[in-house]
Amino acid sequence: MKGSGGRDALSQAYDLHAPGLYRYALMVVANGAAAEDALHQVFLRLAESGRDGTGIENLAAYLRVAVRNECFSQLRRLRRDEAGGLSLLSPRNGQGSIEEKLTLERALGDLSPEQREVVHLKVYEGQTFDEIAAATGVSINTAASRYRYALERLRQALGAEEGKKP
Repeated sequence: MKGSGGRDALSQAYDLHAPGLYRYALMVVANGAAAEDALHQVFLRLAESGRDGTGIENLAAYLRVAVRNECFSQLRRLRRDEAGGLSLLSPRNGQGSIEEKLTLERALGDLSPEQREVVHLKVYEGQTFDEIAAATGVSINTAASRYRYALERLRQALGAEEGKKP
């Protein structure tokens, strides 16, 4: 990356892709600081490599895979009890009571990182199971199973919470 042209292109790529990549990373790692770290590591490595993203055929897909890989590297370093502190649903969720959000937050946090990832890609990004399978490197059946198991766990968790209400 020579001159300011590369920095400008990298800055534009960050401005364009970072918000969605952050939400994706947050859903995978369930920790705001770790999600930010993963995102920043990806862009730092891109900058250090001398690339600005302009020569990459599908920059969005490239960045998603890089963020995914970094998230799972972060998860290997994090202990489970360190997760938390920032809503998995932010910053897009604006509806529902605080109690409902916290209940859903806990239920999402109890899912495996792989299940949270598939839920995010399916629900928040509207991807098909074919697209999810390609993005995560698993078969379409595995992607669909992770989604199905995640929904079942969410239903159980949310149903149990509703049963507690007077």
